[in-house]
Amino acid sequence: MTTTQAVILARGLGSRMRPAQGLSLTPEQDAAAVQGAKAMMPFGRPFLDYALSHLADAGITRAVLVIGPEHQAMRDYFHNTATGRRVNLSFAVQERPLGTADAVRAAEAQVGASTFLVLNGDNLYPTETIRRLAALEAPGLAAFTADSLITGAGLSPERLLKFALLDIDAQNVLQDIHEKPAPDHPLALRRERYVSMNLWSFTSSIFSAIAAITPSPRGELEIQDAVRTDMRANGVAYRCMLSDEPVLDLSSQADIDPMGRYLAALNPRP
Repeated sequence: MTTTQAVILARGLGSRMRPAQGLSLTPEQDAAAVQGAKAMMPFGRPFLDYALSHLADAGITRAVLVIGPEHQAMRDYFHNTATGRRVNLSFAVQERPLGTADAVRAAEAQVGASTFLVLNGDNLYPTETIRRLAALEAPGLAAFTADSLITGAGLSPERLLKFALLDIDAQNVLQDIHEKPAPDHPLALRRERYVSMNLWSFTSSIFSAIAAITPSPRGELEIQDAVRTDMRANGVAYRCMLSDEPVLDLSSQADIDPMGRYLAALNPRP
């Protein structure tokens, strides 16, 4: 058995994508950037088609897109292109952008009691890492090496600290997760550093954990806080699947050109 369903977080506001940055974009890309529509950024096809193709190659057959009530154009696109897709799509609406844990909660009724993956709608994850995590069919996450993200994905060491570093024991079980650590944080100073790029495997226990957390200082319900509660209150162990494959990130306009050059060689089959 393996996990065959995923929840894709596509509700984000795209605040880092919106400001004009003086870069050369196509008119269609410029319009998507102004709207903060990272998941639908056009590269011949919308970015999500490439991400869904990787999911399909990894054995995912069903995905729930978590969107906002204003994202009718996304609904229309996937409705109009449904024929022949390998991944069957449905939608869950997150009424307000209240954080990643709240976005996961929006999909609760659709995923039911089965294990499901969760991933960002603006990252291109490696197929083999997705496949390995889906085969776990238990709580866990992908733990990417810092070197793979710096060398393979072109992230700067400074940008790496904008993500979350992982504290993992000798059995590859998650002990803690530290979002946006300071450069002198003990995890940032380790020789081997592991990074969460928000690729998770969850069971239904995550929903009671989400219900128990309170907003972070940013005013959002954060998925890392729900995971800590799941670990400590529910006694759930999260297995870390170590990966030295790169993850491509589409956060700002500066990411559009290198992403486009990479995607140009791909023929998506979502």
